Amino acid sequence: MRLAFMGSPIFAVATLTRLVADGHGVGLVVTQPDRPAGRGQALRPPPVKQAALRHGLPVLQPETLSDPAVLDRLRSVRPEVIVVVAFGQFLPRALRELPPQGCINLHASLLPKFRGAAPIQRAIMAGEDTTGVTIMRVEERMDTGPMLLRRACPIHPGDDAASLHDRLAALGAEALAEALALLARGEAVWTPQDERLASLAPKLTDADCRLDLTRPPGTLVNQVRGLSPAPGAYLPVEGGRRLKVLRAEARPGAGAPGMVLAVEEAALVIGTGTGTGTGAGAGAFALLEVQPEGKRRMSGAEYARGQRLGAGDRCG
Repeated sequence: MRLAFMGSPIFAVATLTRLVADGHGVGLVVTQPDRPAGRGQALRPPPVKQAALRHGLPVLQPETLSDPAVLDRLRSVRPEVIVVVAFGQFLPRALRELPPQGCINLHASLLPKFRGAAPIQRAIMAGEDTTGVTIMRVEERMDTGPMLLRRACPIHPGDDAASLHDRLAALGAEALAEALALLARGEAVWTPQDERLASLAPKLTDADCRLDLTRPPGTLVNQVRGLSPAPGAYLPVEGGRRLKVLRAEARPGAGAPGMVLAVEEAALVIGTGTGTGTGAGAGAFALLEVQPEGKRRMSGAEYARGQRLGAGDRCG
């Protein structure tokens, strides 16, 4: 099919690569402008731009899609469909109505659950054991359009946001390829979303990243998994600093929130104020891998030894 592609982050690269491999005519790739990044704040191109240039595809990087020049450029490509994967800007009505087959979007959840900017992280943080991808038509309200297909994916106990991201990116590329085949054959069947089942996955905030040690350890572990490796869950520690927690486990134990219960060979175990571990959600919180502010990653035990923490001391 003749199409335009709109996307920005690494999640969208697998889909763009699959579209090229399948022989679709990608007439234009629209992505976000280069942004300052890193300590030197040098301009860094979005991953989708880098992938597009590798494939020799034309790239457009508008600050806003409301610029009439954007619509003119897309109109010149005459796309049958516009594919959208994590683009990062609202699509105006004129753009949505430009291609005969409309604009279709790959979303990293089983809609209508987890609509919004952070579906992968929010699904893990919520303790879900299954998520997936949805191909839907883009409409005025975010992530509310009718669905063409959904594909499920398990969330394994050892998954964090990075590992689940990679599996969903690959699954999404397969689903998008299947969706375009359905459109090309005229076999697309669109199913409205059930608003009664809808939930939101808003953009992550600092409050989402701060670990509250009065909560059950299982909840804290899911928070760590969902935020690892970035932006990272953290504990506020002495001196107003932050201790990023990258891997953690729930353990039996009892103690006040933040009290050091044990320093094991590789873990720092602290209390959560929720009991001995014999009941649902009760127990202690074991820090397996951490990163002190401005320092390298290390085991929880290594951090404890460096801070001379022992049983009865406080951490967070």
